Amino acid sequence: MMVAASLVPATALLVPGAAGRAEVLVDLRARALDAVAVLLAAGPERVVVVAAGPTDRDLDGRVAASLASAGVPDGRLGWSLPAALEASPPVQGRAATAGVAASVGLLLLAASGWSGPVRVLEVRPPDIAPAAGGPTDRVAGLRALGARLVDVGAGPGSGRVGLVVVGSLSARHGPDAPLADDQRAAAYDAAVLADLADGGTAARGRLGCLDEGVAGELAVTGWGPWQVLLGACGDEAVDAAVLAASAPFGAQHVVATWLHRRVNAGDGA
Repeated sequence: MMVAASLVPATALLVPGAAGRAEVLVDLRARALDAVAVLLAAGPERVVVVAAGPTDRDLDGRVAASLASAGVPDGRLGWSLPAALEASPPVQGRAATAGVAASVGLLLLAASGWSGPVRVLEVRPPDIAPAAGGPTDRVAGLRALGARLVDVGAGPGSGRVGLVVVGSLSARHGPDAPLADDQRAAAYDAAVLADLADGGTAARGRLGCLDEGVAGELAVTGWGPWQVLLGACGDEAVDAAVLAASAPFGAQHVVATWLHRRVNAGDGA
């Protein structure tokens, strides 16, 4: 069962020291730590980091965090790198190095004091393709993967699961954006932010129908991780809250929490 999910931005700048001596994204970082604290307060037995990555990878073993592939020397970081985090059961051998977005999630967990089992799932960027008019095979696969992550019959330690979902919205806002400005970005992101803040059945339906091609064109790194999140939630009700939303340097980021809603006997779903 998914007890909680924290949604955090997929940017190395969230980590102190990643921008050198400059202090950037201070409020966003604080809210991301708040979101992870909410997740840990829900009492997960294990945590899965679901993050945007260059390719699909399931790192269900020893995983190390590093921002070196983003050009940030690990020695410059203001947070200490955690020792290679273990899956459950522990796996011997050399630790795999997580990508930048997943490493941000791992560093947030370490900074929040988590020392339990961690699994890392990386999801490649959305494909730029014509609109399919409905859920694609990839969407179905990502949803099924999310459902398996929290399947209580999937093996030891699969009971109470927390998700750290690392992904951002469009990186095409204005002249300072990492990529060329796209006039569709503002309306697209506003709609997605509203649905992430809602978390209800209709909102989740809209998030699940986000066109992969459009997400790819707008450089929305959260598209794939959100599909996994939807699969993990299934039909369970959630209480959603957006803790922060801003578009520094032309890229839209969001921090949010989705908590499993306990339904008392006699209550509606």
